[in-house]
Amino acid sequence: MQIFLRMAYILCIETSTTNCSVALAKNNAVIALKEDYDTQYSHAERLHNFIEIVIKEAGIGLKDISAVAVSKGPGSYTGLRIGVSAAKGLCYALDVPLLSVPTLQSLALQVKVKENGSVVIPMIDARRMEVYSAVFSSDNKLLRATKAEILDERSFSEYLEKSKVYFIGNGVEKFAAICDNDQAIFIQNKLPSANEMAIISYAKFLKEDFEDVSYFEPYYLKDFLVG
Repeated sequence: MQIFLRMAYILCIETSTTNCSVALAKNNAVIALKEDYDTQYSHAERLHNFIEIVIKEAGIGLKDISAVAVSKGPGSYTGLRIGVSAAKGLCYALDVPLLSVPTLQSLALQVKVKENGSVVIPMIDARRMEVYSAVFSSDNKLLRATKAEILDERSFSEYLEKSKVYFIGNGVEKFAAICDNDQAIFIQNKLPSANEMAIISYAKFLKEDFEDVSYFEPYYLKDFLVG
C-alpha cells in the first residue's frame, strides 16, 4: 500500500449523533463538506449520497482518496455502526487505510475562543441525566479520558474551581439547567462534525496510525444509546 506523505486526500465520516456529516480533506484542510443537522437519524439514506457529493465538489475521483477516517465514538450505537461499515467498505474497495478519530476530541475542536489554562469538556447526550464526556486542555490535549457519567450540580467541579470551562455538544443543555457557576461557558446546539476530523486524521495518517480494517469496531462505551 503506497502512502503519499506530502499530499493526501482523506475522506472523513461522522455519524455518531443525528448529524450525518462527510468531509473531504486535502492534507489537514477541508475542501468539501456536506452535512445535515437533522433531529432524526437518516444516515442509512444519506451517507453514501453525501460521500458522492463531496467527492464531486472536490473535483477528484474515489480512486484519488488516500485514506478514510471515521468517527469512532462514543455516540449512537446505530449511527456509529453505519459510519464504520461504510468506511470499512470503502477501505476494502479502494485498498486504502482506515483512520479512527475520537468523537469527543474532534467535537472539542469546535471551541475556537479559549483562554490559556481553560478547559474544554465536550459532552454527548446519553439520555436521561447521563452524558458521554471527556476533558481537554485549551490546546486539545486529553486531560481526562472518556466516560459515561450521570450529571449533578457538582459535576466537573474540580475543573470549574480552577479555570474557565467550555462545555459543548448535545449534552450541554441538561447540564446548563443545573450548573450555577460563572466559570462555565455553555456552547449549545453543536454536534460532532466531519469538519474538525481533518486535523486529527491527517496527523494520524502521517504517523501511519492505521486501524485493522478487519477487526476495528466503534467505541460504543455503552450499548444502550441506540439511534
